[in-house]
Amino acid sequence: MSMYAQKELEKRLLEFKRSIADSEWSNEVYLKQKIESFEEKDVELAFRIMQRVKVLNPSDENQRKLQQLGAKALESNPDLKSISTVEKVKKLSSKSVVNKLSLSESLLKLKGRLGLIKRPFYLFVLLPFLILTVYFVLIASPRYESQTKFIVKEPDGLATLDPAMAVLSGFGVQSSNLDTELVQAFINSNDMMNYLEERIGFRTHFSDSDQDFFSRLSSNASIESQFAYFLKRIEVEIDQDSQIISVFAQGFDPVFAKKMTEAILERAEWYINEIGHLLAKEQMAFVMGEHELVEKKLQGAKSRLLDFQRQHAILDPEAEGLARQQITYQLEGSIAAKRAEVNSMLSSMSNTAPAVVQAVSQLNGLIEQLKAERAKLANSDSLENNLNQLSIGEILAKFSDYKIDLELALQAYAASQVSIEKSRIEAYRQLKYLVVVESPTTPENDKYPDIFYNLSLAFALLLMLFGIGKIIIATVEELR
Repeated sequence: MSMYAQKELEKRLLEFKRSIADSEWSNEVYLKQKIESFEEKDVELAFRIMQRVKVLNPSDENQRKLQQLGAKALESNPDLKSISTVEKVKKLSSKSVVNKLSLSESLLKLKGRLGLIKRPFYLFVLLPFLILTVYFVLIASPRYESQTKFIVKEPDGLATLDPAMAVLSGFGVQSSNLDTELVQAFINSNDMMNYLEERIGFRTHFSDSDQDFFSRLSSNASIESQFAYFLKRIEVEIDQDSQIISVFAQGFDPVFAKKMTEAILERAEWYINEIGHLLAKEQMAFVMGEHELVEKKLQGAKSRLLDFQRQHAILDPEAEGLARQQITYQLEGSIAAKRAEVNSMLSSMSNTAPAVVQAVSQLNGLIEQLKAERAKLANSDSLENNLNQLSIGEILAKFSDYKIDLELALQAYAASQVSIEKSRIEAYRQLKYLVVVESPTTPENDKYPDIFYNLSLAFALLLMLFGIGKIIIATVEELR
């Protein structure tokens, strides 16, 4: 066959390839069907297509078929001897032909693999997963976690109190979990972060440039970003049954992780003690201030009562009134006896008799004395602003007012004393303290990042997102 004929054959092969789809060009079954249709009318083209099938599947059957078509093409056109491809077919058993075919097959497979990489699944799932695997396995900085456990306790006041004071102070009532939640809130606060910075250099450690970019704290991070990063490096858990507080702190090395938990434990203990002392001081200061007011009222009531007694020279107006009433009763009896004596004397003597005059004079004296005593008991004409002219009844009334004020002041003073004692006990209850259940640990192995968990989660999310994307694309194409 001349060079022109060879070019014509290659042209027919190219036209055939263009007339079919790329998938059909790689479909062995489809090409074999075409070979059968071309075998009678264009055996040379059938032979060239069979070469393609041989590349796709170099099986023994395909090799035999290729040799048969080569022989037919040679019989049909003896000039095929000049074609290198026909000579190669006649010498397929030689080593050089096998090597060349193997090279062509390898190039085809490589091309197919490169085509696979361009597929969406490899691009959006496997490639990101491979990048994450490289990061977590080779790049991510290991983080160590130290932990400590403690519980907030309060003094057992029942052991030091009598039952009455225990009931009065409220001991024996179950304490709420307010203290543990208060400690948890303090640990997760900016104050704790600032304390850790002053104590152990929190920001310096976590912004070390030797750590990977995604794990470390940015050197120019804002306060809000620093606090958010701080919350990611500590964890506080509360057991609702036992109220035990567990603190977990992370660090880029085991020593720093332990220092961090030790500092948190120390500061939490200081905080709970400070809160207890502050509440106790404020409570006692308020109660003592109220007690001072009550004490001043008591002293004032005593002073007014003593001044009243001193001014009237009366120790007990009630006793004084009873004594004066007794005197009036005695005077009335004496007057009655004297009047009977005068009447008896007048029956036997004249009015001018010395004995009668003397008896009448004594009777009149007793009557005047009785009037004076009665005036002292109830002097309605005395002025209220002139205490020296008060009657016994008025003195007794004012004395009763002063005495009632004193009794009320004494009752308030007694209640204030009880309140002071109760406040003292309550202040004693406010003095909470921490009991360490587990001392800060020194980790030996890094706990974070959890490579298996992170990669499994990432792969699941990538698959889910890829599936959602495929569904969306399919829906859009269907709507078109």
